[in-house]
Amino acid sequence: MSKLVAIVGRPNVGKSTLFNRIVQSRKVVVDDQPGVTRDRIYENANWAGKTFVLVDTGGFVPASDDVFEKAIREQAEIAIHQASVILFMVDAKSGVTPLDADLAGILRKSNKEILLLVNKVDEAVHESEVSQFYSLGLGEPLSLSALMGRNIGDLLDRIVDHIPENGKMEDESERLHIAIIGRPNVGKSSLVNSLIGADRTIVTDIPGTTRDSIDSTLKFYGEEIVLIDTAGLRKKSKVKESIEFFSTVRTFGSIDRCQVAVLLIDAQQGISHQDLSIIDETVKRKKGILIAVNKWDLIEKDTNTARQFELAIKKELGTNSYIPVVFVSAIEKQRISKVIEIAKRIFQERGKKIQTSVLNDVIADAVRENSPPATRGREISIKYATQVKRNPPVFALFSNYPKLIPDAYQRYLGKKLRAAFGFEGVPITLVFKKK
Repeated sequence: MSKLVAIVGRPNVGKSTLFNRIVQSRKVVVDDQPGVTRDRIYENANWAGKTFVLVDTGGFVPASDDVFEKAIREQAEIAIHQASVILFMVDAKSGVTPLDADLAGILRKSNKEILLLVNKVDEAVHESEVSQFYSLGLGEPLSLSALMGRNIGDLLDRIVDHIPENGKMEDESERLHIAIIGRPNVGKSSLVNSLIGADRTIVTDIPGTTRDSIDSTLKFYGEEIVLIDTAGLRKKSKVKESIEFFSTVRTFGSIDRCQVAVLLIDAQQGISHQDLSIIDETVKRKKGILIAVNKWDLIEKDTNTARQFELAIKKELGTNSYIPVVFVSAIEKQRISKVIEIAKRIFQERGKKIQTSVLNDVIADAVRENSPPATRGREISIKYATQVKRNPPVFALFSNYPKLIPDAYQRYLGKKLRAAFGFEGVPITLVFKKK
């Protein structure tokens, strides 16, 4: 079940103010002009021990009048497909507008949980203005003031009633979940179709032809593996910002649901800034990851082509150069089984447990070879190390001055652990504690 909560509504009803209030930040620029927010905003929120991803759609409408309302309707439709809870926001001071009624009609046709929020009810004396919104046919309105914080706690209680409990991913201990991620039109659906041997998704040469994430079950030498296809949303008009934004949010949701992510890139385009951003998000979430270079059949080759291409990618990856690279053709079904083989290997690496005595021998050798630099006149020593977690791997290192250990030295120790124990395609975490 999705943990995505989307705020939708016409411009200037207070969506960005509500977003800021819930995530307790000022990440969104708030202004009286419609469409002022231009950043793509999504943020983790937490209430009563449950976490969810909150999305502010406030800035994703063009300024030109001829496509303005069409874009807002499009946002509502995309939110219906992506979110588990939709916060439909209206303005008590403006009353029910034709666009409010239009959006309500779209939302009523969905099977999603819709919470009707009447904003700008700053004091109880204005509650009489709320009753008119029953006409939208979305049940009992909840009055609130995003600016003043009125009734925000009640809203959050209602949101988390529809959010699943935090905890392990469904079937995490039993089946490997692989998310196929990447930019539009790199061949994600083609790869999934080739792997499962069936046309589960519509594929064309138009970027983003698949509307929804589709989970497919692959039987690989008798083992069931779940493939999460995150192909982009179908283009319904020339208004693209909302579609691209929700595709990005959904990609992150799919990464959250997997143990290993396969980033598919186009061999003819190489690795892009957007690809590197997706990698950073995957690493931040401590998921296993590999890079599959698709459409390799279209590249003219000599004996060094693949090696040179891989070295160029590794250079772009920087500190993430531990991520393996495989060259495939989804259409020609070349080396696609290698993607699953490497993903399975990464999955095993992610759950690996290192014996404490062996771990301490490696750390001791690393410290003897290159001791921590003295900081603020204090000599730093590392006394002991132990692995405190698997899936993903976390190591605790105990030191006399843990807060003084430089980032460069922490990276050095991480490289030593990789050299000794592998962890191919797996982010590892070093936590430094006081001895």
